[in-house]
Amino acid sequence: MELNIVEALRLAIQFATPYLLASLGEVFAQRSGVLNLGVEGMMLMGAFSAIFTVSSKGFGASPWVGLLVGMIVGGLMGLGMAIVSVTLQAEQGISGIGFTLFGLGLSSLLFKVLAGGVITASGFGPFPIPLLSDIPVLGDVFFRHNALVYIAFLLVPISVWVLNRTSWGLQIRAVGQNPAAADTMGVSVARVRYSTVILGGIMAGAAGASLSIALTPIFQENMTEGRGFIAVALVYFGSWSPWRVMWGALLFSIANNLQIWVQILNIQIGGADIPPNLLIMVPYVLTIVVLVFARQRARVEPAALTKPFERGEN
Repeated sequence: MELNIVEALRLAIQFATPYLLASLGEVFAQRSGVLNLGVEGMMLMGAFSAIFTVSSKGFGASPWVGLLVGMIVGGLMGLGMAIVSVTLQAEQGISGIGFTLFGLGLSSLLFKVLAGGVITASGFGPFPIPLLSDIPVLGDVFFRHNALVYIAFLLVPISVWVLNRTSWGLQIRAVGQNPAAADTMGVSVARVRYSTVILGGIMAGAAGASLSIALTPIFQENMTEGRGFIAVALVYFGSWSPWRVMWGALLFSIANNLQIWVQILNIQIGGADIPPNLLIMVPYVLTIVVLVFARQRARVEPAALTKPFERGEN
């Protein structure tokens, strides 16, 4: 029983990776004033392009090349989102949903045309950290993951440092709070927002790649199953703080793996097992609850979030 609980904790950390990668990228975009609801589509395209690059049906490249391709594809979609939302100043929520539908449709089309069936790949394997992985219990929980898990959690303090200790981070926060004042100080609002939305796309592509070539080395249509929208909700849950977003990612990962926990703890209702479909609903119900309570808390969101900016406007 103890070993099963350890395994469940390990899986909770491991499956938090796509949530964490995508939501960290979204933190940067939203802190600059852009709401990107296209994360789901970017994750799907990143997932397909990564596994196709790695698989025998594609180019048979290394997982690192697959990850790079997934990030590039996500970045290109982020560029498209930036053009639509920053330059063309389209309504960000609607345009983001459009990118999600585009990614869903294109990934399904490419899957059918290029793969023609099930597509699998070896992907990233476990990378135990020497010495640390030998620690009883803690080693199994924290230090026997694939490389993307370590990278995702390492990006949390890096993101905090970038946002709070660098000139680019200062510009991001200034543009997200008062773009007119930032423009007066010589900061290019468009350039900052372009950079953050593209970064968000790159991170979403990496999140999708972590799904297809690290966690579940197989691709199927709509395999993200709403994780992109949950990543957006995590930014609100975490009050635009990378540290809080990390804890939120772990919480949602546990909720997503609730079936495992229920089996371990042998939880029943009225002597009957809990229906699996009911447990599958938990992450999505939790997302709704999080958004409801986030609206009721003191507003800490960037003042210019979702608001387009044009020079010369008051």
